[in-house]
Amino acid sequence: LQPIPHFPMPRPSISVSDLQLTAETNYRTEFVAVLSNQPPFFFFMLSRPQSPTQEIMFRDVTTLFADARGFRMAIDQLLHPYAGERIDKVVGLEARGFILGGAIAHQLSVGFVPIRKKGKLPGVTIAQAYKLEYGEAIMEIHDDALKAGEKVLIVDDLLATGGTCEAGIKLVERLGAEVIGCAFVIDLPELGGRKVLEKLGMDVHVLCEFEGA
Repeated sequence: LQPIPHFPMPRPSISVSDLQLTAETNYRTEFVAVLSNQPPFFFFMLSRPQSPTQEIMFRDVTTLFADARGFRMAIDQLLHPYAGERIDKVVGLEARGFILGGAIAHQLSVGFVPIRKKGKLPGVTIAQAYKLEYGEAIMEIHDDALKAGEKVLIVDDLLATGGTCEAGIKLVERLGAEVIGCAFVIDLPELGGRKVLEKLGMDVHVLCEFEGA
């Protein structure tokens, strides 16, 4: 056996018996770490504690963005379910959705539209409020960003409660466009965001899941 090349990416603490290294000759990496049913994206990301008790974890996708192979693989796989479908615009949700959405729009050779927090866009906007655990927040889109009948893919890094994306869907639909899908790198199933979006009739695509909040 040849020595396994070094991977410049984080991996969770796992036992040797749980880890299987498989050669992949047809893709952009030579080896992919596989744990249970988790896709390789899982191993590019860190979970960072956001409180002294470490009960709240921040799922950090910047380590995925920093790896050229991992980032390209993520963009390809976010698009995979929509191959052959008409997509006129890609909408990214603030803020990491801009990074993913811009790359996807470039790959599709279509336009990119940002949905931002209130007061961040320079032109005339329409607004949509959504509920937070305490209070509410407001998202905005330029009132001329989309045309009636355009097919839109909404992209963000993480799906939690689904509130931000639900607001984005409503903004897109208020401009007369149609959301053909919502794509995310990470889903936190315990927070129920996927169910919220699916109740709206949305097709939801995620690359990997994390337990907890």
